[in-house]
Amino acid sequence: MKKYVAEMFGTFWLVLGGCGSAVLAAAFPDVGIGLLGVSLAFGLTVLTMAFAIGHISGCHLNPAVSIGLWAGGRFEAKELPPYIIAQVIGGLIGGAVLYLIASGQVGFDASAGFASNGFGEHSPGGYTMVAALVTEIVMTMMFLIVILGATDKRAPDGLAPIAIGLCLTLIHLISIPVTNTSVNPARSTGVAFFQGDWAVDQLWLFWLAPIVGAVIGAVIYRYIGSED
Repeated sequence: MKKYVAEMFGTFWLVLGGCGSAVLAAAFPDVGIGLLGVSLAFGLTVLTMAFAIGHISGCHLNPAVSIGLWAGGRFEAKELPPYIIAQVIGGLIGGAVLYLIASGQVGFDASAGFASNGFGEHSPGGYTMVAALVTEIVMTMMFLIVILGATDKRAPDGLAPIAIGLCLTLIHLISIPVTNTSVNPARSTGVAFFQGDWAVDQLWLFWLAPIVGAVIGAVIYRYIGSED
């Protein structure tokens, strides 16, 4: 049970820290911490939690990562349902706390976006559904390759959290303009519920694409990372 609770708190921190930076501290594309700041915030949430709970739960914080680790032979299938449930609950709690904080500002309107992921007219840069699908698949694929490589027993000890956190930062730098960057169904669900309109309607893509990308990344790493 402790590892599931750890996953819940870790995903809570990811949504509160990452999406919170976007909602509270960045005004895309104007003033504030901007795309770089939001990208760093997401990377830092994963880096800090990897050091905090990596030894407890593995610090997946992401249903796509859990599924990718299973596809990569690093995780048992029986653990997937409780991990995914814990991650989604943590994401929703993070979204709820962020909503409580953000709603303390006069004029706040969650329906305006609330750091939700979207495509078409709801993409920050107006990118199409196909562009969003390709982006989320490719970014999650690369994320899994980095995760599996950095946590390989042959990789340098103790540096995996840094590599993984920086990878997530890079992913956000590339893809925020396209989809607001998901690569994580729990992160998308955690804020879509509070946006409550188009974000919920488009949520299917931010479950499907990261999971497909994670499995592809796992298959690739099983091949290139094998010792045969």
